[in-house]
Amino acid sequence: MNDQLMEKSTNNEDSSRAILFWRELSVYAMDRNKKSISKQLINNVRGVIKPGNLTAILGSSGSGKTSLMTALALRTGPGIVVHGDIRVNGVPVGSSYMKHHSGFMHQEDIFIGTMTVLEHLWFMARMKLDRRTRNRDIRGKIDNLLRDVGLTCKSNIRIGDKDDKKILSGGEKKRLAFATELLTDPKILFLDEPTTGQDANSASVLISELRKFAAKGRTVLCTIHQPSSAIFDCFHRIILVADGRIAFAGTSEQAIRFFASQGYECPEAYNPADFLVATLAIAPGDEDNSKRTAQRICDAFLTSEACEEIDVNIQLELHIAKTYDWRNDVTRPNDFKQLQCWLKLFWMVHRGFMQVIRDPSLQLIRMLQKLCVATMAGLCFVGAVNLDQLGIQATQGVIFIIVSENAFFPMYSTLSLIPQELPLFLREYRAGMYSVFLYYLARILSLIPGLILEPILFITIVYWLSGLRATTDAVILSIMVIMFTMNVSTACGCFFSAAFDSVPLAMAYLVPFDYILMISMGPFIKLSTLPIYLRWVRYISWLLHSTEALSIIQWRGVHNISCEIVHEDLPCMTEGSEVLEYYDFDENNFWMNIISMTIIYIVFHIFGYAFLLRRCRSN
Repeated sequence: MNDQLMEKSTNNEDSSRAILFWRELSVYAMDRNKKSISKQLINNVRGVIKPGNLTAILGSSGSGKTSLMTALALRTGPGIVVHGDIRVNGVPVGSSYMKHHSGFMHQEDIFIGTMTVLEHLWFMARMKLDRRTRNRDIRGKIDNLLRDVGLTCKSNIRIGDKDDKKILSGGEKKRLAFATELLTDPKILFLDEPTTGQDANSASVLISELRKFAAKGRTVLCTIHQPSSAIFDCFHRIILVADGRIAFAGTSEQAIRFFASQGYECPEAYNPADFLVATLAIAPGDEDNSKRTAQRICDAFLTSEACEEIDVNIQLELHIAKTYDWRNDVTRPNDFKQLQCWLKLFWMVHRGFMQVIRDPSLQLIRMLQKLCVATMAGLCFVGAVNLDQLGIQATQGVIFIIVSENAFFPMYSTLSLIPQELPLFLREYRAGMYSVFLYYLARILSLIPGLILEPILFITIVYWLSGLRATTDAVILSIMVIMFTMNVSTACGCFFSAAFDSVPLAMAYLVPFDYILMISMGPFIKLSTLPIYLRWVRYISWLLHSTEALSIIQWRGVHNISCEIVHEDLPCMTEGSEVLEYYDFDENNFWMNIISMTIIYIVFHIFGYAFLLRRCRSN
């Protein structure tokens, strides 16, 4: 025992080595409505994973593989409760330790398709590595990783999505995800189904890289569903899970001998992995017998030599941790320096800019749409905007088109923003890369260039073609009003995007809201005649504020409106102030409208952020 302790002491001098063990570990799924346990996913298990070993968790679908691994990685989501003792080097650890010292490769690969391989790794390096790391060192680390995973020739290729022609294959995306987790050189690496969706060669290459990483003294744990015999032979140790219990833990040879001792002999020339998993699987139509078989094997394992070996290792780790006090190696304050918040924001905004610029659906199509609508609207009103009674109607018609086009399209195009990016955002947020506030702020800032350029383009074309008041002040103020209109509309879209789980659901609530806003914006009904139960709408309707502000710009100071035809039943307005009064507008309200839109903008974003924060805590 003393020799073992001395050897253990020597091994622990390498602070990069992490022995992970757990005992009395149970995982429960909670019923959110009843706030009670709905299912036990993992049932009172224990185990040990040592550095230098590639360990695989095997089991049939629904056996609890992923539940066990996510519990060990301390990355369970809301609605999952974990009870038990999880330790590294004999010392209890928390989520902070796992975030800084472990990597987690998910089964589903989620990337921003418009980024290249090099850009993705560079962004991840800046967000994950110590802020004191020099650019030269980051580039060297990335080059080495690309070479190790065989992606050097793909470094400048966009990751892509299903609509792109030149994209990474499924296997290449897996290797990129693997390289991403290796950026921080984690002590413990968790991988959820790393070979899923890959051909035999790609899967073998990835498993080979995992063995090399483990050989550096790292602790590697992965789940795997149906490994080939070649891949199965690559694992140093395996953990078999059945119905939330451990059926066996040890080497593959030990597992085959243990199952044979229980009367389940693996046939020759048969994939041992398939045999072991099939023996423990719940067979359709024979569920009761299958469950009894799995339970019998799990019970037998508890009295086996392999289980006794686990218990001895756990007690040894606890004794070493108590005797040599390795607690400081695990719990001491880390010398790691995170990137400052403003630099995180910079890189996130930079990524958002690239996404907007390179994604035609986000920017190019919007610009073309703005160009076409502005041209058509302007051409429809060529020669119609004059200082006469018909010109009043034409001017208000142009204002209505300007406001509605720059309010509704930005609003609806933003609805998909959060639902589309939520999976990637939640993954990066839970990995501790950034806060909800930084993400939300970065997405707002990345949209601003388009919200500035589009109003300038639209107003310039419409003013030139329709013949609206073309003074410098009028053009500049009109552009400013439309910028506020678009930004408030985008803020509204962000709020509905964050508040609802899907775009159709958000649309179902947003459309009736928009109808009320549109009806009360001025041209359709005199504001003073609104029913008392709807008069409150005028205070929150930025469409009304925008219409009133643009009308003030066009009619303030106008005195020479002609009346060619006079009829006692028709109004004859010769002053701009009369036009504004006719629509219940007040020319003194211009800056009040701007202030009102600013307040609405801030309120929408506050609510949007609050709902996004709520979704992060509930998903």
